Amino acid sequence: MAKSESLVPLKMLLFSFHASNTVILSFLPLYLQYQGLNGTEIGWVLAVGPLASIFAQPFFGYLSDKYKTVKWVLLICIIGLLIGSTLFFQMNTLISIISMGAVFYFFTTPIGALGDSLAQRRADDLKVPFGSIRTWGSIGFATSALIVGEVLANIGIQYMIIPYLFFGTMALLVVFRLKDVKVDSEPVQLKDVGQIIKNKPFLIFLVLILFITIGHRANDSFIGLYIEQLGGSEGLVGVAWFVGVATEAAMFAFAGFWFKKYHPLIFIITAGILYSMRWFMFAAVEEPVYIIALQFLHGLTFGVFYIAAFSYVTRLIPSLLQSTGHLVFFATFFGVSGIVGSLMGGAIFDSFGGGTLYFGMGSLALVGTIFLIVYHVLPYGKEIPSGERS
Repeated sequence: MAKSESLVPLKMLLFSFHASNTVILSFLPLYLQYQGLNGTEIGWVLAVGPLASIFAQPFFGYLSDKYKTVKWVLLICIIGLLIGSTLFFQMNTLISIISMGAVFYFFTTPIGALGDSLAQRRADDLKVPFGSIRTWGSIGFATSALIVGEVLANIGIQYMIIPYLFFGTMALLVVFRLKDVKVDSEPVQLKDVGQIIKNKPFLIFLVLILFITIGHRANDSFIGLYIEQLGGSEGLVGVAWFVGVATEAAMFAFAGFWFKKYHPLIFIITAGILYSMRWFMFAAVEEPVYIIALQFLHGLTFGVFYIAAFSYVTRLIPSLLQSTGHLVFFATFFGVSGIVGSLMGGAIFDSFGGGTLYFGMGSLALVGTIFLIVYHVLPYGKEIPSGERS
């Protein structure tokens, strides 16, 4: 009983943060369109978040490892989230939106990575599946997508800050009750980060997953606009996210049953194949309802890919640098990929439409999957032996 009680604040933090993140991820493109921005300009704004995360993720990860706390770094980030978002939504010109967006995203983007890093450590401590904790983030995401989508369809997209601040405040209240991580080692020094820079399997893996994660992040940015292009509404966008993240939550919840059966790279490659199929089918549809139907593949793509990649990265990095390594992974997955996906995706969406964008995403995922298969059969595809990691 004590074990489950100790995880309740962490589960509620993941629930509330991902519920707030849904509002930004699902509806910010529509809000920016309401503000008068075109597809290319929306791509510029959406690229600011990933760009900020490239600096913010390693910075806050290093602070977490150096001072041996995830809880208090999370508190700083959540306070920054609330203040930054309030100012961000007051902006109404492209330059001011981009400038304030950089500040807002600097504090917001590390929260998911820090929460997942803490969840991975707590799962290891308590000998429970990581997915059983992480699934609460997906439940929050799915719940918010469904409710907020309907609310905004009725009151207007211009009021999206209201549900965002509601869930953000919930996260702030919960973070004080978190059980912090305990690390029995000397405080990490800046020179220790060199272990990550010299870790070739880790770096090669990060480069290869870009082929898949770029498409994933482009979809995050433009699925709402694509549904609208096909004739759908804000409510339908919310339903699409709900269906997708509900399947993701199921994959996380039952990870303990399926994940341990094979090497993580087998699941990553399988998810890559499904990603490619998913985007090719998206490119072929002509009615928004088919996007909803195909969203069940979100769990089989992102759900499987993320758990397997996160686990594989955890094997590759020393325990002393877990937060730093996890946030470098996040900076790649959601940062670098987000910049490329947003900028290129916006330009392609503006010039050629959503169908062409999704066909390109499918092709990129297919290439990335082939590279990952090669990586798996070569020596660099094997994790570092445990004796070399400490």
